[in-house]
Amino acid sequence: MIGGEPAFFGVTKRLHHALHGSAGDGRPLGVAERETYEAVQRHNAPQLLERIRPGDVVILHDPQTAGLAPALAGAGAVLAWRCHIGHDAVNAEVESGWSFLAPYLADVPAYVFSRRAYVPRQLDGDRAVVIAPSIDPFSAKNEELDEKTVRSVLVQVGLVGGSPRSGGVSFSGSGGEARRVSRAAHVVREGPAPAWETPLVVQVSRWDPLKDPLGVIEGYCSLLDDGGAGGAELVLAGPDVSSVSDDPEGQAVLASAVSAWRALPPRARRRIHLAQLPTEDLAENASMVNALQRHAAVVVQKSLNEGFGLTVTEAMWKARPVLASAVGGIRDQIEDGLSGVLVADASDREAYARALAALIGGPDRAAAIGAAARERVRDRYLGLRHLGQYADLLERLGLW
Repeated sequence: MIGGEPAFFGVTKRLHHALHGSAGDGRPLGVAERETYEAVQRHNAPQLLERIRPGDVVILHDPQTAGLAPALAGAGAVLAWRCHIGHDAVNAEVESGWSFLAPYLADVPAYVFSRRAYVPRQLDGDRAVVIAPSIDPFSAKNEELDEKTVRSVLVQVGLVGGSPRSGGVSFSGSGGEARRVSRAAHVVREGPAPAWETPLVVQVSRWDPLKDPLGVIEGYCSLLDDGGAGGAELVLAGPDVSSVSDDPEGQAVLASAVSAWRALPPRARRRIHLAQLPTEDLAENASMVNALQRHAAVVVQKSLNEGFGLTVTEAMWKARPVLASAVGGIRDQIEDGLSGVLVADASDREAYARALAALIGGPDRAAAIGAAARERVRDRYLGLRHLGQYADLLERLGLW
């Protein structure tokens, strides 16, 4: 875990946008930003070096940690740097982001990317390997839940109508772990929570402009206006923004979504729910997401850019029909029309609405897509494959 001041997370969020090809808040990545970034690395490095001995393997993840690489290399650690984000096309923002990060990564012997297209010219391509992310099917977020537990959790959270239990909901995880959900989500809505029988269109994501929450709302409203929504309601769910210190944009993005919701006619407001899920207990949060994804009639991921999109993988594993933008690693996961549905132009809200209407109005097709999606994840995106590829990486680094 990297600790840092808000200015540091402002810089790393700017880098996050840049590597996705986006300008973010438009701030530069210049001398002042570099000093802010390096000051936090200097503060964190000694604490990490206390735990490191020559020959230890350290895998750093994403822009926040890249600045630790020189100190770790100097201490004799065997390094790999794992980048979970990227953009298929190179533009000025991508160039700016990689030019900022590359000096810190010069002595790292291996880079891990989710797609070959993400490997930048600023890094030695011969050191790059491609390892797609994976999910743990036995984790709190992905373990099997029966219908009774799903319903109890969603009632407790406030995303389905009913009476929450005073002591919360307790159940056993896949490995016998004690699971408990007691907290409620903060939900912006007009009227009651959806009934259990109400079909839900669900997007689970951070409150990030690249996840296009406004586009999700507008596309659903277009569907509603055309009469294609049936009885389905929309749930946009993300983390409680007050608890996410490394995402300074979250509050502003949520505020813009709430503002857009308030401007809608009453008929639309009553069918759209903006939910902040509590994150004080990460296992509890994961169980909430698990239940919500399992209950969804359709899961959407209308990202404008996406490094890989594990929320897509999670929903596919739960045999949900997924409607997503054809961007980044989502294109690797979904075979359009077979294991999900892709919208070619991420900004085409009318195409999104039409595809959503087809899934809502075609439950047999949606179920077949969901079943194929689960098998797609079983074949490609579970941890055993991932573990084997990391073993190959360690062999490449000369560890056996």
